This record gives sequence, C-alpha cells and structure tokens, in this order.
Amino acid sequence: MAARRWLLWPGGTTLEQFKEWLKQFDVDGDGRISKAELRQAIRRRGCWFATLRAGRALRHADRDKSGYIEDAEIENLVAFAQKDLGMKISAW
Repeated sequence: MAARRWLLWPGGTTLEQFKEWLKQFDVDGDGRISKAELRQAIRRRGCWFATLRAGRALRHADRDKSGYIEDAEIENLVAFAQKDLGMKISAW
C-alpha cells in the first residue's frame, strides 16, 4: 500500500494548495525544502516509512542535487507524491 489514502486530501488538492501546505514545513524559512522538512510533511500526511520516502522523494525531485527541493523542482515532487504517495494534485 503506497499510503493511507484516507488521511490524504479526500477529493485531492490543487498545485497551489499543495505548495502552500508544503511551505508550513519550511522551518528555517529559506524557501527550500530539506529532507528533514520533507520527512515531517510526509509524516503529517500519515504515510508510513517517512524517512525512507523522504529520501526517495528528494532523489526524485532534486534535479540539481543541491540537497533541497526548490520552487523550480516542485513539479518533480508533485509527480512523486502522485505516484508514490497516492496524492491527487491537479493544476487547478
């Protein structure tokens, strides 16, 4: 099972809502999401194996290998969240 879907947004969310939700985990306010911050976000959504999933998500989304997910890489994170976490995220 990819995720406990009943804890995710039942009807899905928009890309903008997803970005706003993700911002609350940017603890240091640098505009980027670290692996630790991403792990907290995944835990908050009720997914199992958050540390493992955060590492996989970072490797999938972090195209410049900086160790952070920046705004330009959010689309990559969305693709991972939809495929591996079972989230429903739409453009509108």
